[in-house]
Amino acid sequence: MKLVLPSQEFEQSYRSYTQELGDEVRYPFPLDFDDTDFAKLLLRIDNFRLGQSLPAGYVPSTTFWLVEGSEIVGVSNLRHSLNDQIRHAGGHIGLGIRPSKRGQGLGITLLRLTLEQAYTLGITDVHVHCYKRNEPSARMILACGGRLDSEVVAGDEVVQRYVVRR
Repeated sequence: MKLVLPSQEFEQSYRSYTQELGDEVRYPFPLDFDDTDFAKLLLRIDNFRLGQSLPAGYVPSTTFWLVEGSEIVGVSNLRHSLNDQIRHAGGHIGLGIRPSKRGQGLGITLLRLTLEQAYTLGITDVHVHCYKRNEPSARMILACGGRLDSEVVAGDEVVQRYVVRR
């Protein structure tokens, strides 16, 4: 199992992954990008990494795919910095695991590997947030060394804000 940057070689697995997600809310947010033209999708993801052509309110971020062989089993997105909105509810890291691979501890693996990437960017206090009702995510963050910092209301949800310190 390894963490890789998105690339053309995983197009078939990516399409299978997003099809498997069906109508569920997609985490992290780049999974919502239009993938009709896969090369354009990869360019858009890379532009986010480089901080180019970002929509208002967004910050540079790197998307990673957790792969096992030729299959994408998870996706994470690491924001390089936080603005006020993302600091309030969002945090540095968003992630998701392929539905058929959930419940196997892969979220912990994906979060740990993404935390290592955050540390290489010089981020020492990594903010990882989840909805209070999402107990599996909270357990994953705690397993990776997260400490509950605070809870805030975002829309009609309570968001738990954890910090993982290097």
